[in-house]
Amino acid sequence: MKSAVENLNPTRVRLTVEVPFEELKPSLDAAYKKINQQVTVPGFRKGKIPARVIDQRFGRGAVLEEAVNDALPKFYTEAVNEGELNPLGQPEVDITELKDNELLAFTAEVDIRPTIEIPDYSGIEVTVDSVEVSDEDIDTSVEQLRDRFATTAAVERAAAEGDVVVIDLEAKVDGEVLEDGVAKGVSYTIGSGELLDGIDEAVTGLEAGGSATFTSELKGGSAQGKEAEVTVEVSEVKARELPELDDDFAQLASEFDTLEELRADSRKRLERTKKFEQATQAQEKVLDALLELAEVPIPEKLLEDEINTRKHNLEHHQLGQMGLNLDAYLQMQGKTAEEFDAELKEQAEKGIRTQFVLDELVNKEQLSVGQEELTEHLMRRAQSSGMSPDQFAQAVVEGGQVPMLVGEVARGKALAVVVEAAKVVDDKGETVDLDDEDETGETVEVTGEEGSEEAAEAAEASADDTQAEGDQQDKAES
Repeated sequence: MKSAVENLNPTRVRLTVEVPFEELKPSLDAAYKKINQQVTVPGFRKGKIPARVIDQRFGRGAVLEEAVNDALPKFYTEAVNEGELNPLGQPEVDITELKDNELLAFTAEVDIRPTIEIPDYSGIEVTVDSVEVSDEDIDTSVEQLRDRFATTAAVERAAAEGDVVVIDLEAKVDGEVLEDGVAKGVSYTIGSGELLDGIDEAVTGLEAGGSATFTSELKGGSAQGKEAEVTVEVSEVKARELPELDDDFAQLASEFDTLEELRADSRKRLERTKKFEQATQAQEKVLDALLELAEVPIPEKLLEDEINTRKHNLEHHQLGQMGLNLDAYLQMQGKTAEEFDAELKEQAEKGIRTQFVLDELVNKEQLSVGQEELTEHLMRRAQSSGMSPDQFAQAVVEGGQVPMLVGEVARGKALAVVVEAAKVVDDKGETVDLDDEDETGETVEVTGEEGSEEAAEAAEASADDTQAEGDQQDKAES
């Protein structure tokens, strides 16, 4: 077999392959055998039909087509290996010549991973937010905890913001009550924004037994997106009562004996959270700086697939679970379809560039992934997916996704190499040491979808959402 590679652009090549006919013989024999098992010819036992009879009855062309279809993947793979290529996705194959007993010639165009020059990243310098926890931050944290332990008691007065009302709802569209438009005994906190637009204004000022009618756009159900006339009746008004901020509250809401100890613990927790956010911000900015230094051509077909994958996941998974369609989502976001498409393309491009650069850095630095690192990563992914580690591991193995997880960990290590070499200072000019930023012992890393989801939102938002590229690579290797 002879093969030649023509570079069409930095991310696409055309392979020209010529195969002597004798190299088709194994596939030709297999074709005759397969046809033998599928057809019946009077006078011959099944599976014992001579090749010449098959040619006469069904045509030599049918045999050649079967043989070529069987042999093409093998010859294509040999040509790819000979050219030392890293293909992405399925090739576009064109048989240019097929001479019986002489020659098979074909071309195959396919996207490839571009050759990337890793820039000198030792001079990268970024500025991040400083870690500051104010007394107001602690007050807010304690108030949030206090709110969780609030109780309610029925009151005989008009409902006001913050009160809990028990209500019955009835929605009409075009004067007809919807089958799924009636709800009774619903508890609602005024001002929470958890129900229909306009309901806060409608129930504020009503006492038990009072009712009001308002117009609102339905957020779900059979008439989602339509304007409805909604009648709300208040059956009970309850005032929320917060516990006193004292040592008794500290003992009720925590393992601490005093409010002072509870506040001290809140400070530690907030500091830990802010340090982790600082580390994530550093990663985000270092990654952006690295991508600015690197020239990364993007295969057009890969970019198209990545955009379609992201859009499909958003429409059919994320929004579907929330009972929304894309139009409703865009309306909520205040974006036009054109703005959404532009943002999606920008995110997809960054995701692909990130994955290409970090994968190249993995190779350059000869980074490897140990079993312990992979296990820790799998545990975190399982936790974020809501599955048990055993269930998640089984799903990963059965789906053939172990290489994907290994790649995620390796890219995280590659990014860590760049962050370690970078100079990170806070907005006060102080050098930030990221070695001990996460006191929980977790590492900040680049991981995948579905996304999805993301252990380190900084880097993951770029690299790991890139599912199409990984899918294309898996198909190519298959």
